[in-house]
Amino acid sequence: MAELATIARPYAEALFKSSPADLGGTAQWLDMLAAVAGNPQLLQYADNPKVTSREVYDLVTGIVREPLPGVAQNFLRTVIENGRLAALPEMAAQFRAMKNAQSGASDAVVYSAFPIPAAQLGDVAQTLERRFGRKLNVTVQEDPSLIGGIRVVVGDEVLDTSVKARLEQMKAALTA
Repeated sequence: MAELATIARPYAEALFKSSPADLGGTAQWLDMLAAVAGNPQLLQYADNPKVTSREVYDLVTGIVREPLPGVAQNFLRTVIENGRLAALPEMAAQFRAMKNAQSGASDAVVYSAFPIPAAQLGDVAQTLERRFGRKLNVTVQEDPSLIGGIRVVVGDEVLDTSVKARLEQMKAALTA
């Protein structure tokens, strides 16, 4: 979706430049808004010509249910008035990428067949940081199809130690 990326870039850059003191807080509310804006029913509602920008804004802020800072409110109004609500998730992704580049970190998604307790997640994160050679912002997603073990995705790198992957390797070796 190069078009969404092109649309989102100026918004993400402007937000990044305007909030150097609180990048973490900005990323938090931006991710929250992006999650709401990713809803197809909301986007369909927002695209309705009979619905005003104010009504869309009120709906989004009503869904969030947390008070948004003034910068977030202004940003959301601008995005809605310019008809760019569909690009909000991409704006958040680009903002996160800029934030990570500045801090020398990367986002890592750990897929696990079972929930990982917080104490173990800290150990896993340290091991992964040594393995990938950089600071990682780790998030966990459950994927029961893995059967056991974990699968880690950091950018375009994948580390797969899951039972499912090992079974696939054994299958390939046996059928070769």
